[in-house]
Amino acid sequence: MLRTTGLLIRSNKVMYDVETSSVFDTFLGHALTGPLAERGIKLPQATVVTTDWGRWKAAHPETTVLVEALALGRNFDFRNGRDANGPIFPVGDVDPRLAIQDDVVGVVRADGQAVAFPRVRAFAALSEGATVRQDGVQLVIHAGGFRARDAAGALLPSHEAFWFAWSQFHPETRLWRP
Repeated sequence: MLRTTGLLIRSNKVMYDVETSSVFDTFLGHALTGPLAERGIKLPQATVVTTDWGRWKAAHPETTVLVEALALGRNFDFRNGRDANGPIFPVGDVDPRLAIQDDVVGVVRADGQAVAFPRVRAFAALSEGATVRQDGVQLVIHAGGFRARDAAGALLPSHEAFWFAWSQFHPETRLWRP
């Protein structure tokens, strides 16, 4: 079980494992300290689809909410207004191809190559019927959010982040442009 440390790496949350006290960089999933770091443990990436409850429930009617009283009927801003006027912590040198707070959907292919899609532009293109593809990674709309697929159609783990974070952790990112 992971819990928050209250610490950040490049403005991204650092977690710890309660059993071993190993500390994890949650952006890349690497154990940084402790017994799990000594074993070279890396957490598998889970895809998160950012959408609203109605569209998710329509696509996945079997879904249940763990804390229903806090989830239903709320207009939930997953950042809670954080960073509304710019990042609240220093972010270092950021790749100038996008604005620092542009939301991107990022994928790291099996060969290690990172690919990113500006979220707003990708959604607009897909809504108009265009194909959104870069270097063998294709985005599709799923339940009001995104899923990434490889050339064979298999699902790929994807990560939604601010550009300042994605570009710092993946400086060699290939960027999709409409």
